[in-house]
Amino acid sequence: MSVFRVDGKIDKGKLAKELLIPVVGGMVTGMIATRRAKEKYSKLDKPDHAPPSWVFPVMWTGLYASMGLANYRVSMKEKPTATAEALYDIQLGLNFLWSFLFFKWNLRGTAFAEIGLLLGMITLTTYQYYQKDKIAGRLMLPYIVWVAYALQLNYSMWNLNKD
Repeated sequence: MSVFRVDGKIDKGKLAKELLIPVVGGMVTGMIATRRAKEKYSKLDKPDHAPPSWVFPVMWTGLYASMGLANYRVSMKEKPTATAEALYDIQLGLNFLWSFLFFKWNLRGTAFAEIGLLLGMITLTTYQYYQKDKIAGRLMLPYIVWVAYALQLNYSMWNLNKD
């Protein structure tokens, strides 16, 4: 069984599009919003459980690919729902926005509130996806776990770096 095959079909063009949108979007957002993120991150007071800066692009690339694959699977179903599509788009937009809030604009408190909203939207998206396609729902679970961790990390760094 292939994770790319949905109801016996593979649409390579759609698969490529659904993978590239979050992966390339995340890369472009990262280049614009986090231009000096490594430098900024190294200067921030961090909790003991904070990962080194190289972990973030590695994790995000995998998570973007996973969410793109989940979206592909749901979009290949005979009756994809407008609710699932809208939730996916909203959470992806919030995901891209967070980097600007936290790194570019140094609004760590606002970033914390926004990532809380993001986690809620990811959870709703995951629920909708699971209703349409169990594999798609499961593909979103690592994303929930990582963003829950990032929420706690954002909170800790906001508290440790208040001026």
